Amino acid sequence: MKLKTKITNLTTGGPLVAILNLADANLLNVKPLDRININYNKKKATAIVDLDIESKHVKRGEIGLFHELGKKLNLKSKIEIKINKAIKPESLYHIREKLDGKTLKKEDIEEIINDINDNNLTESEIAYFISGCYKKDLTAEETAYFAQALIKNIEKLGLKEKIIVEKHCIGGLAGNRTTPIVVPIIAAAGIIIPNTSTRSITSAAGTTDVVEIIMPIAHKKEEIKNIIKKTNGCLVWDGNLNISSAENKIIKIEKPVNLDCEGIMIASILAKKVTLNATHVLIDIPFGRETKVTIKKEAKLLKKGFISLGKKLNMKIKVAITNGSQPIGNGIGPALEAKDVLLVLQNIGPEDLKNKSIKLAGIILKMCGKPKKLARILLESGEAYKKMKEIIIAQGGNPNIQPEEIKLSKFKKTIYSNKKGKIKKVDNLLTSKYAKLAGAPSEKGSGIYLHKHKKDKIKEKEPLFTVYSEDKLRLVHIVALNKRNPIYIIK
Repeated sequence: MKLKTKITNLTTGGPLVAILNLADANLLNVKPLDRININYNKKKATAIVDLDIESKHVKRGEIGLFHELGKKLNLKSKIEIKINKAIKPESLYHIREKLDGKTLKKEDIEEIINDINDNNLTESEIAYFISGCYKKDLTAEETAYFAQALIKNIEKLGLKEKIIVEKHCIGGLAGNRTTPIVVPIIAAAGIIIPNTSTRSITSAAGTTDVVEIIMPIAHKKEEIKNIIKKTNGCLVWDGNLNISSAENKIIKIEKPVNLDCEGIMIASILAKKVTLNATHVLIDIPFGRETKVTIKKEAKLLKKGFISLGKKLNMKIKVAITNGSQPIGNGIGPALEAKDVLLVLQNIGPEDLKNKSIKLAGIILKMCGKPKKLARILLESGEAYKKMKEIIIAQGGNPNIQPEEIKLSKFKKTIYSNKKGKIKKVDNLLTSKYAKLAGAPSEKGSGIYLHKHKKDKIKEKEPLFTVYSEDKLRLVHIVALNKRNPIYIIK
């Protein structure tokens, strides 16, 4: 069948979609979500079908093209193209197999990942695959196949040093901003440590959101290599590296319902480290009742999974199972956490964040044949802060930025204790929830500042926490919520 194109202003952000008039669809015997092949000027594409049932937008003899499809084929409106009904991707059969609890072969997983990369699957079809993996988690072999399929579709940074270190935290703990402290410590020790990270999806702040307060984070591949050459390290956003479109699409679908499949998570994390040519990787797994990993047994299983896949990918892996019983540091939210980072590097910041950063940096140093105690020496001597300034300069920022210069949201409200006693609990989930309600991470200066931590003594009318927001009504709402569900439990 030949149809004339009509370019629409619609976009999917991924899958290739074409709109058919109902009459033309009936002639082709296609229904919504069926596929059609499109041929134009020796270019080919397979698109998912949507229908204009009432013929309001696409007339008979026309085909409406979503933005992604028009761009792929370099088409304009009123061009005649050939279309025919396509067979559904073979990967859908493998997705059904996973939903049925079967174990997939290497080529099955490769086919699924290739189709996700090529936008041949809808978000609902990808969601079915994730559901199948969640229902029956990936085996060690499937996890390896998944990682290898991701790696095939990504471009490496191209570093050639003998030892290249990376650090990653699986997340779930408010304020756990150790990476911007660990990176300059390790770089100051003369070890290459390129760190790339994403923006926060569900938390009050991610590493990239925090680092962006201090310095520019969007750099191209060659710029990143130059930064590393000058300083041994970097703290950059991975959005300019095209690390893995399949992985990004899977994360996008997982996050709204917090559907974390352990095999997918392990494969995705270590595939990214391969992109950076990492040889030594430290994984931080915080565990606690209100974190992503709630029990130590689960943390140990994850540790086993990371080490097993690391061996298959020729990486030296260390896993630190850390205390996630309360938020780390004082600030929760991009600007507040950036203040904490700079204060720790100046050796005057929160002790819990400082000590955890030293502990993690020490593990990395030992992996690389250096003494663990060097981590504390480099931080407390000011060498790590000096290195951070070098990284800030290399990434185009102001090396003299001070914590007090970081702007916070214009409205604030401090919550005080109504009795004296001892802090029994600081709720991690509520802290993160209230920081997000305040406006973090989209409002960089919004969030929560914790004045007290677990086991601290407190007097009546002493401050517990301060909320920052660009909206006074949000402060009122958070105060009311905290009365019913308080962040702090005092005994």
